[in-house]
Amino acid sequence: MALFDISLPPTIAKALNLPGKSPERQQLKVLKKLLNKARFTEFGQKFHFDEILLSKDPYSEFSKRVPLFDYNKIYKEWWHKTLEGIPDVCWPGKIKYFALSSGTSEASSKYIPITNDLMRGNRIVMIKQLISLRTYHDIPVRSIGKGWLMLGGSTDLEKGPGYYSGDLSGITAKKAPFWFTPFYKPGKKIAKTKDWNSKIDSIVEQAPNWDISFVVGVPAWIQMC
Repeated sequence: MALFDISLPPTIAKALNLPGKSPERQQLKVLKKLLNKARFTEFGQKFHFDEILLSKDPYSEFSKRVPLFDYNKIYKEWWHKTLEGIPDVCWPGKIKYFALSSGTSEASSKYIPITNDLMRGNRIVMIKQLISLRTYHDIPVRSIGKGWLMLGGSTDLEKGPGYYSGDLSGITAKKAPFWFTPFYKPGKKIAKTKDWNSKIDSIVEQAPNWDISFVVGVPAWIQMC
C-alpha cells in the first residue's frame, strides 16, 4: 500500500487524543511543570525558580531571569558537572546517559544529558503513537503486532566514569520497554553494530526472515539505507 493511499487523521492532536486547549496555555502549563520539577536543583536555585512560579507572569519572569545559553556556555557553566557525576545540577538526580551530537570548533562532540524523565516521556509518547494507529484508516490492526524495523545508531554505548554515551537513537533503542522486544528488529545483536555499512549488510541478510510492517527512524538514517 502506498503512503498516499492511507487516510491520515485530520490532525496529530486528534490522533493522539491531546487536549484541545490553546498552544499558549499548554506551553505555560509545561513551563510551570518543568520549573516546579527543577526548582531544588543548583540551576533552579541560582535563577530562583520558586520566585518565577509565584509571579503573575512566569513566562516573562523566566525570560528576564534566565539568560540564553548556547551549547558551549551551558556546558562550561553547568553540564560539565553532570559528566563528573554531580547530581541535581540542572535536573533532579544523577544523569546516567549522554547523547553525542556533531562536534563544534571548540569540542569534538557535544554531550547532551538524557534524563530518566526524558526517556520515560519518550516511552509514553511511543505508546500513544501506537494507540493512535487505530485512527489511521486502511491500516490493518494486525499489522501492529508484526515486526518494527528501527534504524539508528549503535546500542553498544561508550562507558564513561559513571555514565554511558552514544547516539540518541541507540540510547532509545537500548532502553526500549521489555514488551517491545518481540517486535523489535533488527534485534539486539545487529543493533549493537557500530559500522553502518556492516549493520545494513546484516539487515539485508536477515530481512527475508522478518515480517516487517513499519520502518521507524530519523529520516536522515532511513535515506542512508
